[in-house]
Amino acid sequence: MTTGIDVAVAAIPLLLAGVLLVGLLWPATRAMPLAWVAALAVGYFAWNMPVNWLAAASAVGVITAITILWIVFGALVLLYTLMEAGAFDRINRGFATVSDDRRVQIVLIAFFMATFIEGAAGFGTPAAVVAPLLLGLGFPALAAVVAAIIGHIIAVTYGAVGTPIVVGIQNPMENVEFTRTAIEEGGMTVQEFSVEVAAWAATYHALVGFVMPLFAVGMTVYFFGDPDERSLAPAWEVAPLCLFAGISFAVPYWISAWFLTAEFPALIGSMVGGSIVLSVLRAGYFLPDEEWEFPDRDRWEDHWVGSIEPGQSNGSNGAESRGGVSPEAEAADISDVDEDMSLLKAWSPYIALVILLVVTRAVDPISSFIGSDLFVIGFSDIFGTTLGGSFAWMSVPGFWLIVSAVLAIPIFGMSGKEVGDAWKEAGRKIVSPFIALVFVIAMVQVMLQSGAHPGAPEVGSMIVLLAQTTADTLGVAYPAFASLIGALGAAMAGSNTVSNITFGAFQFEAATQLGLPRTIIVGAQAVGGAIGNLVAIHNLVAALATVGLLGQEGRVMRLNMIPLLYYATGVGLLCLLFSYVLFPGVF
Repeated sequence: MTTGIDVAVAAIPLLLAGVLLVGLLWPATRAMPLAWVAALAVGYFAWNMPVNWLAAASAVGVITAITILWIVFGALVLLYTLMEAGAFDRINRGFATVSDDRRVQIVLIAFFMATFIEGAAGFGTPAAVVAPLLLGLGFPALAAVVAAIIGHIIAVTYGAVGTPIVVGIQNPMENVEFTRTAIEEGGMTVQEFSVEVAAWAATYHALVGFVMPLFAVGMTVYFFGDPDERSLAPAWEVAPLCLFAGISFAVPYWISAWFLTAEFPALIGSMVGGSIVLSVLRAGYFLPDEEWEFPDRDRWEDHWVGSIEPGQSNGSNGAESRGGVSPEAEAADISDVDEDMSLLKAWSPYIALVILLVVTRAVDPISSFIGSDLFVIGFSDIFGTTLGGSFAWMSVPGFWLIVSAVLAIPIFGMSGKEVGDAWKEAGRKIVSPFIALVFVIAMVQVMLQSGAHPGAPEVGSMIVLLAQTTADTLGVAYPAFASLIGALGAAMAGSNTVSNITFGAFQFEAATQLGLPRTIIVGAQAVGGAIGNLVAIHNLVAALATVGLLGQEGRVMRLNMIPLLYYATGVGLLCLLFSYVLFPGVF
């Protein structure tokens, strides 16, 4: 019989992570090792897990973390390669020269550029890259961060070429017996289930998130416009452009999620939608009659700007004058862009990436070959248990991201020093995510596998117990809160992928207990993991550091609660409608 003490004990690792990350603002590199230790202690003393099972579950977590980090490393190598080559600045120049109106720049850079970077790299990269680009164009630092974070949220569920779905949903559910068995009994494979989840998540995003360009513009003009007369009127003036941009993104994005793969929605939505909107703007449509500008610099609030002045040049003394700002901030200077480089050339490595990913997934002989045992490092019966894991190093996008980065070298005629600098910077950036991911996923695997060993308690794993309790408490109202559970996970861990790994099985089990459509509920989880990034302290710190504004995390969190509450409410209402009225019969 389950008691309140059982539930409280099962929740200890998650509660400890929440207190350390959110309450005490510890970095994940310090908090998650302690949360993992707590999970080991609860597993050993309360769930009777043998030492070899604790070690094996942790090892499965490490294997999963390596898969994620392989993707992140490849994404960072490609991004920094384009930065070193000047291609990234050329891409930004292509956006920035369309209009001097700040509202148009938000749509093109804070929305389309940020969603593209999210689809290609993910893991906090968009805001950390786009915010300094906006700063370089003359935006107040705080406005640049807020716009960049809001702008990319619709793409987060498919960040880093679908990592939150492929690694966050598919892999954990394959490794947990109760989810894998239930899915197979439902007549589909775990991979097919994850694709369905991605499609439902895109449906939520498309219906709720297409207004994000208008949200980003509205937040900027209201909070960073004339301090004596706050007004949304400048946002309504460009509402047609914002809504057109949102729909231009959402339609190909939704089609990609339902009919192609979970890896491409953000990339296809941003590339197709961005191309459409750029063409329309260049033809003279949707451009505002009068350009909107921030107030004069002497009227800005002190907290709008930190140690880096907006529009500051990145000349030879730039880094020194800014106290050694990170390489992302250096991308803010667009004054020395190679004007001879065509936009097609600048985009070509990412175009090559999309082609490689499509071919290696859509052409069956090729996909079967690279997914064969020859290119998979597998582990079974780890430490004498029934647990196992694998690392398909060529199948996951990380390999093809690196191939695209290598192809960029002759395309841009890069020197050995430029290539070396790009790889070294990517290596430096991967250290903190490595530590955080290894321990957070190891913790989650211990909690997931705590009911799989011989002699496990009848209540099942820690995750199953927590899911049952939450389902019993919320009852029929559960769908309204499913996305908020995902948002909590992302706010704590700073990652949609980690939120899905932590709470995906939790939501699946809760939906099973309540007789709700599991694809719809887990789809809401995947969306919640995206919107939690609006207030994830790790993402805020990374973005604020690039514009010299550390210390304003609380202010950004308060501002970003506005779009978060809108998104969570919208998804909650849709989830209730889908679950009980429109699609109650889906798996």
